[in-house]
Amino acid sequence: MTKDRDMLHSQDLGGAWELREKPGDPAIAAAVPGCVHVDLINDGRLPDPFLDDNEKAVAWVGHTDWQYTREVAWTGPAHDRIDLVFDGLDTVASIELGGVSLGRTRNMHRSFRYDVTTLLAGGPQPLTVRFESAYAEAERVRELLGERDNAYPEPFNFIRKMACGFGWDWGPTLVTAGIWRPVRLEGWSTARLAAVRPLTTYTSGVGKLNLTVDIERIRDCGLSATILLDGHQIGSVVAVNADSARSEIDVPGVEPWNPRGHGEPALYTLTVVLTDGDQELDRWERRVGFRSVRLDQTPDDAGTGFVFHINDAPVLIKGVNWIPDDIFPSRMTRERYARRLGEAAAAGVNLIRVWGGGIYEDRAFYEVCDELGLMVWQDFLFACADYPEEEPLHSEVVAEARENVSRLASHPSLITWSGNNENLWLHGAMGWGSSGATWGSRYYLETLPEIVAELDPSRPYQAGSPWSGSWEHEPNDVDHGTFHSWEVWNREPYMNYRLSAPRFVAEFGWQAPPAWTTLRDAVSDDPILPDSPGVLHHQKADDGNGKLARGLTADLPRPESVEAWHYLTQLNQVRAVRTGVEHWRSHWPHTGGAILWQLNDLWPVTSWAAIDGAGRYKPLYFALGEMNADRALTIQTRDGGLVVAVLNDTACTWTGTLTVNDQDVSVAVAPRSVAHVPVEAAGDPVVVARLGDARALWFADDHPLADGGLTVDVQIVTGGLDVHVHATGLARDILLQPDRIDPQAIVDRGFVTLLPGESVTFHVRAPHTLDPSLVEVPWVLTDLATVVNGQTGTSKC
Repeated sequence: MTKDRDMLHSQDLGGAWELREKPGDPAIAAAVPGCVHVDLINDGRLPDPFLDDNEKAVAWVGHTDWQYTREVAWTGPAHDRIDLVFDGLDTVASIELGGVSLGRTRNMHRSFRYDVTTLLAGGPQPLTVRFESAYAEAERVRELLGERDNAYPEPFNFIRKMACGFGWDWGPTLVTAGIWRPVRLEGWSTARLAAVRPLTTYTSGVGKLNLTVDIERIRDCGLSATILLDGHQIGSVVAVNADSARSEIDVPGVEPWNPRGHGEPALYTLTVVLTDGDQELDRWERRVGFRSVRLDQTPDDAGTGFVFHINDAPVLIKGVNWIPDDIFPSRMTRERYARRLGEAAAAGVNLIRVWGGGIYEDRAFYEVCDELGLMVWQDFLFACADYPEEEPLHSEVVAEARENVSRLASHPSLITWSGNNENLWLHGAMGWGSSGATWGSRYYLETLPEIVAELDPSRPYQAGSPWSGSWEHEPNDVDHGTFHSWEVWNREPYMNYRLSAPRFVAEFGWQAPPAWTTLRDAVSDDPILPDSPGVLHHQKADDGNGKLARGLTADLPRPESVEAWHYLTQLNQVRAVRTGVEHWRSHWPHTGGAILWQLNDLWPVTSWAAIDGAGRYKPLYFALGEMNADRALTIQTRDGGLVVAVLNDTACTWTGTLTVNDQDVSVAVAPRSVAHVPVEAAGDPVVVARLGDARALWFADDHPLADGGLTVDVQIVTGGLDVHVHATGLARDILLQPDRIDPQAIVDRGFVTLLPGESVTFHVRAPHTLDPSLVEVPWVLTDLATVVNGQTGTSKC
């Protein structure tokens, strides 16, 4: 097989472009991929939109038209065809090359390809991409199709663009424009691979590859596509004067791709080589994995179940919801995806839900999930609104869905498609749609499932989240399918998580502010208070601070200072999430899993996230690792008494002696199961359960908070400090906040409770030397009793 000028060649057009508000204006330097906001910030024309209320001062950018320009020329080998390819344009764009109009786009979630062969034949030509304000397009469509209801005041449901850029209850309103994904010239001859869609499954020890190859050709001829796995040929397809070819191939001897905690996520390199005789024309290569996915939604006496089965084994879902990790998603890199997803995996997470108000993420996101064994639940991009089903939106939705289903089909981590976020539920619950206009149900119940059935039948499709499975039950029915638990937080205390056992919790959460340094870097209020202007601007939830305050009243005191407020609300977030997760895990497999809202933030804000907008860990992050442990204990109420729920999410039986205060019980808990052991604890202020390395604590509501008798010893070690803490009494909820020592410092744990005589070491690390005396600064190291008793949170060194 030869490789010469007929093989496809690609020429990157990223890098330096020019940006103008209108023709004739002085240009500023622009980076592609990128967005207008980032270019203006880099040029000094915009203040930092994350600081104070600068978000308002930069709102004009989203209401303005912009244009990008540069010269382009084909410098590669001669080819029959030269295409100009945009992987992503945000959003309403008109493209001209050499003064000739190529087309107009109106969808951020699609790619676009234009034949520019003749236009580039004469040498370099000016390329101009003009962006019209997304607001102007959305308002035009709204005027054409009529008003639709929406959970937020902005018109994101009238344009195919990242919805959360228009503002959310955790995000700013920063409506972007720009060439946000790579752009290139592609030269090819005879034919090219337009799409390769491998569906890989695993059954009875044998992998199966169902491969579809779509071909774009210039002339009719016999073409072959050779299929290789890890460099070894496993098959071929022949396409004679056809635009598509399919092949089904059994692949014995491969190992299955497994999710985290269930084995190795085995991956293989799949290569498809398109040839004309012995001439290579194009090739496609990805890492793939073989696995089967089934969603068990069998009705039972308690309702309708919702349990994922991977490779015929039920999998307890320990999930987190994912929002775009940057409000300017063009800034994301593979390294940043790897860091954030690696952090999720380190916290015991096994599933990432890509939420429907964001984006179909970059290829790097899914590749990292493939490598880490992180399952992906992918929403189609509809969220919290009624969406028109007419043109010009309908054809955009179809094209977008078809492209992205095909684009993502190769990733074994992707285990389910979901039609939308909350639209089926909110339409009825909020009384939307009084005008009788279309609202999106046809998308979720007809269009999208038909596309998935055609292009990707290897994965289950859900009409939305939450969804009870049919209109026979209210969409957010706790006993049927997926459930979003938002009465708790919005109106109810977190102990009410224990009042029901949903079949699957796809969203739940509790707020807390970001790390102290993250908050201080974003807010210049002096004094800074929970309700000072900058702090409130970085709290986007409706009555968010009111809910934080009311959430403290039952178990925790009213804070006497902003530092106490910061500590107590962090603690309450951990307590709330722990209450929900441990309760639901104790009901496995009746409850098929839970997906925390949310893993990450896209700017500095008080939110439900475990990792804040600066990438710093909230205490919740460390608590997730404890809640998601493969083997864990939790003390729960059952039938008016207490039980120890022994949670065994491993492939081996968990045997040993369970010690509960002064009681010993021999246990043998089967793999992937839960056992409940009754507890005799009448009048005990504290119940301590231990099994192996696992421990669980339960406190009576009226247990006093006495001084824990803490002593602290700080040692300088390579890379930072080791802070040793010893308690002579009961010391609840000790917290070390490393960013109060140094903005770059990190620590290895969150809240820790010590029983009398116990010790713990906080490992604080930083890229430079740390001053050990800073551990004594107020609020660096503190515990609950210190805060409750009105002290300043000073450690006892």
